[in-house]
Order: sequence, then structure tokens, then C-alpha cells
Amino acid sequence: MTFAAILAVGCCSESADNAPKPLKIDNALTAEEKEAGKFTPEVMWKMTRIGQQTLSPDGSQLIYTTTQYNMAENRGITLLWLRDMATGEERALTDYNSTNTAPQWLGNNRVAFMSNRSGAMQAWAMDINGENLTQLTDIEGGIEGFGIEGDHAFYVQRVEVAKLKGSNKYEDMDKSKVRIYDDLMVRHWDYWDDGSYLHIFAADYKDGKIVNGKDIIGADKAYDAPLAPYFDTAEIRLSPDGSQLAYTCKPLTGTEYALSTDSDIFLYDFATESTRNLSKEAAAMGVDKFVGYDKYPVFSPDGKKIAFRSQRRPGNEADQQRLWVFDLETNECNYITRNQDYCVTEVAWDGNEAMYFVLPWRGTHQVAHIDLNGNMKHITKGNHDINTFTFAGGKIVANMNTISKAVELYDVNLESGELTQLTDVNREIYDNIDFGNVEERWITTTDGKKMLTWVIYPPHFDPAKKYPTLLYCQGGPQSTVSQFWSYRWNFQLMAAQGYVIVAPNRRGCPSFGQEWTDQISGDYSGQNIRDYLAAIDEVSKEPFVDTDKRGCVGASYGGYSTYYLAGVHEGRFKAFIAHCGIFNFESMYGHTEELFFVTNDYGGAYWEMDNAVAQRSYANSPHKKVGNWDSPIMIITGEKDYRIPYSQSLEAFTAARVQGIDARLVSFENEAHQVFQPQNSVVWNREFFDWLNKYLK
Repeated sequence: MTFAAILAVGCCSESADNAPKPLKIDNALTAEEKEAGKFTPEVMWKMTRIGQQTLSPDGSQLIYTTTQYNMAENRGITLLWLRDMATGEERALTDYNSTNTAPQWLGNNRVAFMSNRSGAMQAWAMDINGENLTQLTDIEGGIEGFGIEGDHAFYVQRVEVAKLKGSNKYEDMDKSKVRIYDDLMVRHWDYWDDGSYLHIFAADYKDGKIVNGKDIIGADKAYDAPLAPYFDTAEIRLSPDGSQLAYTCKPLTGTEYALSTDSDIFLYDFATESTRNLSKEAAAMGVDKFVGYDKYPVFSPDGKKIAFRSQRRPGNEADQQRLWVFDLETNECNYITRNQDYCVTEVAWDGNEAMYFVLPWRGTHQVAHIDLNGNMKHITKGNHDINTFTFAGGKIVANMNTISKAVELYDVNLESGELTQLTDVNREIYDNIDFGNVEERWITTTDGKKMLTWVIYPPHFDPAKKYPTLLYCQGGPQSTVSQFWSYRWNFQLMAAQGYVIVAPNRRGCPSFGQEWTDQISGDYSGQNIRDYLAAIDEVSKEPFVDTDKRGCVGASYGGYSTYYLAGVHEGRFKAFIAHCGIFNFESMYGHTEELFFVTNDYGGAYWEMDNAVAQRSYANSPHKKVGNWDSPIMIITGEKDYRIPYSQSLEAFTAARVQGIDARLVSFENEAHQVFQPQNSVVWNREFFDWLNKYLK
């Protein structure tokens, strides 16, 4: 997801040079907050956030993480919790003296995890009764992920590959502040390329320690494994017996890397110390070219098969995520979901002949089941998002949320699909704070199709009253407006301030078939814009919508949409808010980093004069409609955003003010494409609602 928000919120970890400082957490609601019953940014940041979860091999115990924040100190801390699945008894395994994440089981009674308790992040282990605490790694600078199976392990460490800084290229110029590049990519997401990359180290697990690490990527290889910019260690898996390690890597550099999505599945053998490229082997069989993203290998329980997700088209990160299985015994590679038009995520084997997975389905995310012949069935149904799940001992525990409820953990009945809530970490919030109703609407588009649109109402909604109304524009652009719960763009937070929210799954939003997703590429200014207008126009027919007090808001591609709609809205909206949006297509092409994305979605580069699709895209850049702007606009940016750099926001702000349009620029010094820091987030929300309230109330 190039322009989409990263939905998971990471904790604030300590630097490798400093021991962690204990953090006091007291996020109880005040008497005033209880009396008001209103969902505010301050209340939202008091919520406990469930992160990862993992069942013990026999399914009897569950470990999960929670993150809580101290607003005054502007940081958070993550704890491990243990739940007995039979009794429901829960207790904390760690305390508020250090951050502890990434739990994984060592048998049924011992757990390994990441912790910064010694300063840098290292691997640790303890018995589930809290005894026998052991540090497993002692790697200079710390590690960023690990795994253990049998006698083998891996860890992920940052290594210096190239000398790109003046101070390390010229040792006598140690105070110089300069970077020197001969090729792309010079920066990615929120960081500049400093010549260091994440590499996988294959290691032994001996006498309770991870030792003898070997860089299997290669000390001179200037690429990351796991892949930048998310660095998801779920892209690395050990075989059940620990003899092999499968991982994702894009072995490209420079301009070729910037223009390509060709990542592959690799298989490392501990005994022979040899590596195979399974994607290229499969391509040689002629079953597929495997030139797009191949990611997330998962071994079958017998270790004889590897399932992975693959995209067919190069340069298109929004292509369908297909499920393939590589048979290591027969060296055959089979396309399991060839008869399906939907994506596959979060795969877990059910024995050796079938799998469970998360299925994006019509604006929701469900658990589904598929066998190796492609026979699929839905397990869960309903308006919710199952984000991830853990499967062991014949049980599934799902991480699930809705627009009205943050993540909790649920037991999934594998026969009926019934969901039973296990955790209730924010009960005080739900008992004392009012939330609005969410309505599912199917709106007819200008080309006669049906579009799922969520309408979120203020708490205590009175249909006899009139309400200011917001059109929400989704990022991505290939990102679903699902039943997501966000700590940045939170629909219930907007509704609590007295707004009706209209959130359409316009063209480009996945989970409605690949044709619906694909349509937006090369047509940013076309059908999806008409979809937005169809949604707001239809809902505006309701007597409770104050048509004189409508606003339009969005981030990333949603920020682009806001800029474009500001030039073509024909008086519909009285105020706009654009966060990190694309304003000028030509300068964006030169300023962004993953060029494959803009090349695919714009249709090409701006200098390709014979490319009709590309030239249409550039001709309809928002900055060319700016002369039509006539409504106040607030523009928000992060100065460390290298996906849609802050210069795009500066261009838009300049254009507004020079034309005499009321405008505000909110620039976050230490944020990138999203706002993560607690105090920054509260400021973001205060500015957001201050602007809307000024013009819509």
C-alpha cells in the first residue's frame, strides 16, 4: 500500500544506547469525561491497543500484546499478556519497566519475545510462569526481529553496506554533513538511504542462546530483507523442523529497484548453506512469470510445501494477491485461487492440504478456508474487520475491530463462524462514552453500478435536526473503506463532534473484485471522482443533511481527491482539509521514491508525450484546477514524508494564499506520512476540528 495509511501503531522504543525508563500509565477516565460521555482525542489516546497474538501449539494458552500511552511523556509501552483459553484467566507477563513485543512459543510452556530491557532490542525468553528469564541474543546495536525452530534460528540486523555519507567516505571530514548518491533510491518512506540495510542472519539455537549468526543476504548486498519500508518479519519463516528458512527479498538496487515490484521467495538450507530462488524456479516451469510482488512464505506443518502470495503484474502493488503453493518434493507450483477474484492475506495451514486466510470481502475482512483444489468457503460473516488471526490446536483467535469498536480478540467457531469476544481492554470507554450508529448504504454510481458507502451518525442522532456533513476521501488509492478503526482518521471521533460522515468505497477500493480496483489506475480525475460526488449528492437528499455546511476531507490519495474536488465541486463544499495529498503530478513524479507506483497509476512519466494515458493524468493534475478554488482549505503535512513530500503541501498552500483563499498550513516536524506521536496526534485533531467548526458550524 503505497499511499495508504499503515493501520498498525508501533510503540515508542528506546534507543540502543539507553536503558528503558519505566513508564507510569494512568488512563482512567476523569469524572468530567464520564459526565460528558463524549469521544474526544484525549479520551481516544487513553485507549489500550491490542497488537499481536499467538496461540500455544496445543491451543491451550494465548499470548497477546497491549500498548498504552502516557500523554505527558509523549510515549508508550507494550506489555505481554497470558490468557488461559479454558478458564479465561489472564495475567501480565511483563511490566511497565520495558517494552516487550513479538511473542512466539518455544513449546507450550515457554515464550520468546523482543525486549528493550537491556537497552537495545534483543531476543529474550521466559517460562509462562514468569521464571527462567533468559537473554537469547546479545547483538551490538540490537536486532529487529527473530525466529526459532528446533536447533536453528534467525535474526534481523541492520548492516552497513555502502559508504554514502561524506563522513564515512572521507574519514578526515568527520564533521561533514553530506550524502553522496550515484543512483536511486536516495530515500524511502521516512528515511534517507545511509548505506545500511536490514539483513537476515541464519543462526544456531544452542544452550538457550541464538549464536553463530551468518548474513545470508550477503555483506555487500544493498537491499533489505524483509522488504522496505514496512520491514515485516512475517516475510521470514522457518520450516517446522528448523532445517530451512524461507524469506522475501527484492534483489534489486538503484533505479531498477525504484521502478520494480519484482520480489521473490527464497529458500535457505541450513545444512548445505545454499539458497534457492523459488519464484524464478517456478517461472522457469512456465506456470507464471512471477514478476510482481511474491511475499509471505508459510510452510505446511510437514515442511513439504510453501504457500505464498503473488501478484501477476509488475509495478502494480494493488494487483490481486493470489495464493500459490510450491511443493518442495515434486518442485511443482500451483495456483490455488485461480477461480477467485479476491485477494488472500494472513495465511495459516490447516493440516497439509488446506489453509485458513483473511478474505477482503465487500468492505469487510473475513476468515475463509480453501483446500489445495481451490474449493473455498467463508467462515465468518458480518460488518467487521478481522485483521489477523492465530491458529493452533484446532482453534482460531482473531484480532477484530469495527468502525465503532477498537481491536479486541475473539474466538472463532470454525463450523458456524460465530465470534465470541475474549478480551475487553477498553470496557471503561464503552461503558461511559457515546458512539454513533453506522449505516451500510449501496449507492448507484453515474455508470449504473452499486457502491458500498458507510454513513456514520453523531451520537444521539435526531433525524429532525440538520447536521454538518463530511465527505471522507480514502487514501491508497487502492485501499478499502472497510470497518477499520483508526487512531488517526477516526469516524467515531468525527461523529462525536456533531458531523455526519459519508465514506464511499469509490472506484479503486479493493474487496469488490479486481476490475473495480483496477479502474482507478490512469483515471484519477475520472470515475472515482464522480463516485465521490454521487455519494455526497445521494446522502444530501436526506433532510438531516445541512447542504450549506458540507466539508470534504482526506489524506494521501484522499488528499489528492480533496485538492481535485476543490477545483470541480461546483459549490457543494464550504471547507476542505487535505493531509499529505498529491497536488502537482509533475513535481510529485520527481519527488517521490517508489517510482513503480506513479508510473503504473499515472500511466508513465510526464515527458512521455506520445503516452495518451500519462498525458491525460498530467493534464488533470489538481494544480491545474487551482484557479477554480473558492473555499477555505487546511493543508497538513509531515516534514519527514518522502512518499508524498511536504513540498506538495507547500505548493498547495502557496496557491491558496496567493489567490486570497483562507488557508492554514499545519506542518509536523517529526512526522512522516501519518501522525503517530501522542501529543502531535492531539494537536492534529484539535486543528482538524477547529478548522471544520470555524466554517461548518
